[in-house]
Amino acid sequence: MRIFSLLAFTAGILFRAAFAADDPLTLERALELADQYSPQLRFATAVSEGAEAAIVTARAYPNPEFTTMVGPQYRRMPSAEPGLLQHYSVTQPLELPSLRKTRISAAEQGRKSSEYGQLEARLGVRTGVKQAFYLVLRRKSEIGLARENLRLVEDLRRRILVQVNVGEAARLELTRADAEVATAQTFVNSAHLRFLNAVASLRTAVSAPLPPNVDARGALQISIHLPPLDVLQKEMMAHHPGLSLARSEIERAQRRLNTEFALRKPQPSLYAEWERQPDLGFYRFGVSLPIPVWNKREGPISEAVAGLNQARAYAEMRRIELTAALERAYGQYEVAGQQVASYEKGVLKEAEAALQAAEAAFKFGERGIIEVLDAQRVLRTVRSDFVTAQFDLQAALIDVEGLRAADLGKQP
Repeated sequence: MRIFSLLAFTAGILFRAAFAADDPLTLERALELADQYSPQLRFATAVSEGAEAAIVTARAYPNPEFTTMVGPQYRRMPSAEPGLLQHYSVTQPLELPSLRKTRISAAEQGRKSSEYGQLEARLGVRTGVKQAFYLVLRRKSEIGLARENLRLVEDLRRRILVQVNVGEAARLELTRADAEVATAQTFVNSAHLRFLNAVASLRTAVSAPLPPNVDARGALQISIHLPPLDVLQKEMMAHHPGLSLARSEIERAQRRLNTEFALRKPQPSLYAEWERQPDLGFYRFGVSLPIPVWNKREGPISEAVAGLNQARAYAEMRRIELTAALERAYGQYEVAGQQVASYEKGVLKEAEAALQAAEAAFKFGERGIIEVLDAQRVLRTVRSDFVTAQFDLQAALIDVEGLRAADLGKQP
């Protein structure tokens, strides 16, 4: 136990040293860490290894059975000879080629299903990491906006304080400014709390021992244009590992049903024995064949048929779910894209210009502090909504790319 603890401690030190050299945290680095440390991927890998072992089990031949009996023989008739009785027998079960072929085929299909399951798990992990990473970037941007707003409000308060001290403004103006500073500070604290929650979600998604201060580096801006929805649907139907897994499970259930039908045929066994008595010895050969009179495997066959129907229904359900998810993500992508374009084309500039005009008017005494504070609130809201729209656009793009399985490339 001490050795394992020492190895774990040493590995942790090496990881922290390697990560410190690779700081700050980028999306590519986060994905690499998730591929290395995610327990979901390890679980999927273990399932795939188990499916590989199931093929070895399916290819194994039945073992022979050896029986021996030894005992004395007593004289009960004058012609009988007392002495030692020895009996040896060997039974070798035989498999019909049809049964062996279907069993191995079902196991091989199980391995194929596990491979699709492994791809689906990796796709889910990478999608989750991307969503969590960009959520951290969003919260980080919100902290910057809140601090910028606090700086503007504090600067305005300082100017009002000077005016109050020289008698150019009433103390009520300073009270309003103080209240606005307290509100801006609350926004900063709330943004920082949301940032910490986002970092915790990123740690969970990556499943790696990240350093205490995670410095995520990236941008919410994107310049990717998606193809039409019908093209994306065709790509999803052809390449999404979840749909491939569902189709593979249908084939696997069909091969299990074939195996149950093959088991209806009696499987023979070869039998050989040798026996030695005090006055004679003999050996015999034979074949043992079970007769399907009472048990004709109606139950297992019905269970296999039900499993096939379940696999077909599940495949249809997955197709409907993923199609609806793609349509929803694509719709969100279009709406968020329109919102981002609207903010970039005019809304942001108009809000900034309105604040500049209000500050200039306040400087020359043409407007009061209320107009400046209102303009700052509008700008703060617009900037926050712009960041939210950017994140919504990025999140929708991640969902669409995950549904079309673009992160995994083309799958067979």
